[in-house]
Amino acid sequence: MRRYSVFAIAREALRWHQGWERAWASPEPRARYDAIIVGAGGHGLATAYYLGKNHGITNVAVIEKGWLGGGNTGRNTTIIRSNYLQDPSAAIYEKARALYESLSQELNYNVMFSPRGLLMLAQTHHEVRGYLRTVHANALQGVQTEFIGPDRVRQLVPIIRLDGPRYPVLGALYQARGGTARHDAVAWGYARACSAMGMHILQNCPVTGVRSEGGRVTGVDTARGFIGCDKLGIVVAGHSGQLAEMAGFRLPVEAVALQALVSEPVKPCMDVVVMANTVHGYMSQSDKGEMVIGGGTDGFNNFTQRGSHQHIEETLRALIETFPMLSRLKMLRQWGGIVDMTGDRSPIIGKTPLGNCFINCGWGTGGFKAIPGSGWAMAELMARGEPGPLAAAFSLDRFREGRFIDESVAAGVAH
Repeated sequence: MRRYSVFAIAREALRWHQGWERAWASPEPRARYDAIIVGAGGHGLATAYYLGKNHGITNVAVIEKGWLGGGNTGRNTTIIRSNYLQDPSAAIYEKARALYESLSQELNYNVMFSPRGLLMLAQTHHEVRGYLRTVHANALQGVQTEFIGPDRVRQLVPIIRLDGPRYPVLGALYQARGGTARHDAVAWGYARACSAMGMHILQNCPVTGVRSEGGRVTGVDTARGFIGCDKLGIVVAGHSGQLAEMAGFRLPVEAVALQALVSEPVKPCMDVVVMANTVHGYMSQSDKGEMVIGGGTDGFNNFTQRGSHQHIEETLRALIETFPMLSRLKMLRQWGGIVDMTGDRSPIIGKTPLGNCFINCGWGTGGFKAIPGSGWAMAELMARGEPGPLAAAFSLDRFREGRFIDESVAAGVAH
């Protein structure tokens, strides 16, 4: 596969861009693979990539029921941060953030990583104490964060209102190397690299069943027939429960919709990411000028990917007090993604009751920021059969043993 470069752009410009090859192939499935990964979103594709890059396993199929990156990877608000309180969370998210730094160069594909900085507003005294605690924890974890006062917040976010009548801004937890990336480009870059290694990406190929023999997985039934495998990885986010049921076990997860929206484009007015957890809204400005806005999950289990007027009202009512300029903007579009929530709001990366079947799920509302670290850890698990240091704490049996990693309580928010 040809490398992208300035010389390639110049060459193709001279021949009217007729020589570009497909970014990834669309092959017919083989009868058997060393490993099958169900789910061609960011986490699944990253798992396949690191299976090949780190462990030399390239006889891999990534199976997707729809189109590549058409699930939560293409439906999130692109936030990247690693300032978590719990040690296992900080470790895997910081690994992901560090990998994002050089991902464009590694994949030879511009994922548009923008370390523009991320603020988590402290709007109550309880939040101030909590974020100061997180700063100290992050210092011990090797994660660079700091707590800044209202004046510094105003310098970074000129459009903010500090003296809100209900929730004034008392400061913020600031991670200077947090930011955003282009969600589609992350999936496309990993897919292109996987295809270059000879892996098969099978789109529009829903899995209809999981076969096993003697307590070990033997393959999957799909819309394109039975495909055998030695190892199976389930990485399907909000549909993890259904795939687990096909494999004969249950997961402690529930599926809910997480909604987001963007405004009409406006001139540059905010070059950082801001999260307001007290009122539960978060916002950044895209390269096209749109204000990208998200909030909390729906309060009931559902699989809808449409937005609702209730969500718009609740999220914007919360944010307008702190960002009055939002009241003058028109909404451009709205969407939803299906997220898989665990009881402790932390992911599951581990073995399952079915032999040689592994699961990566439960990322809830914070999956995009973890993609490279998640793929790294899941690939290590599938290649070796045992979790490495990044994944060990996130095993499925922690719920039976009571080893919770409760980030929702620690951070006051599930993101």
